[in-house]
Amino acid sequence: MAKYTTGEAAKLCGVTVRTVQYYDARDILKPSELSEGGRRLYSGADIRRLRIICFLREAGLSINSISDLLSESDPGSVINTLLDEQERILCDEMTERQARLDRVEGIRRELKRVENFSVESLGDIAYTMENRKQSRQMHMIMLLAGIPMATMEWGAVILWIVTGIWWPFALYALMIVPFGVWIMRFYRGRVGYICPECHEVFNPSMKQLFCSRHTPAMRRLICPHCGYQGFCVEIYKKERKNNNA
Repeated sequence: MAKYTTGEAAKLCGVTVRTVQYYDARDILKPSELSEGGRRLYSGADIRRLRIICFLREAGLSINSISDLLSESDPGSVINTLLDEQERILCDEMTERQARLDRVEGIRRELKRVENFSVESLGDIAYTMENRKQSRQMHMIMLLAGIPMATMEWGAVILWIVTGIWWPFALYALMIVPFGVWIMRFYRGRVGYICPECHEVFNPSMKQLFCSRHTPAMRRLICPHCGYQGFCVEIYKKERKNNNA
């Protein structure tokens, strides 16, 4: 029966000699015998056991888990359970890493919008990204509320053009004014803007909010704190911790 030294066993399984010695020290891979000179000698069965250990380690199982597993008389069901658990852990790690990657990519996108980068502007970006989900939900509510009004508008216009009946359009015009006031108040009550100059959060007047140029994420405003005039970053408004706290 063939016998293998520690170095030969390590080479056959693609691991280091130190790894084989470590498994011996942890009592999960004892050599079948020792030579007269005290050298470890491994049998073919030991090599197969070492390959199983290496496979389970590559799957992410801990030494303690492998030790418990190999001590079982029928390890098959235990292996499946351990692998299922390890798969769940790895999936959770992948989800977390993907979330981190998304945050990094989001920060890169936001940094491209910042003209003069500073530590404070990075804080503004972090705060904005934390509120992105709530901001999207608010915009979705506004969109869903606006779709029926837009449908009524086009229906009234088409009816007027095709049939000459104008009163539905006049009725729509009477409805759109209070609706517009409500939607702007709803919007203003839930958003704030970060000044890129002094990094303070402020609320613009209804006039500024209605008349200013804007993008989905920014609006051209006048900061009431420092007088800056330019694009300010929109955030979903909630109490913001003081930067000096």
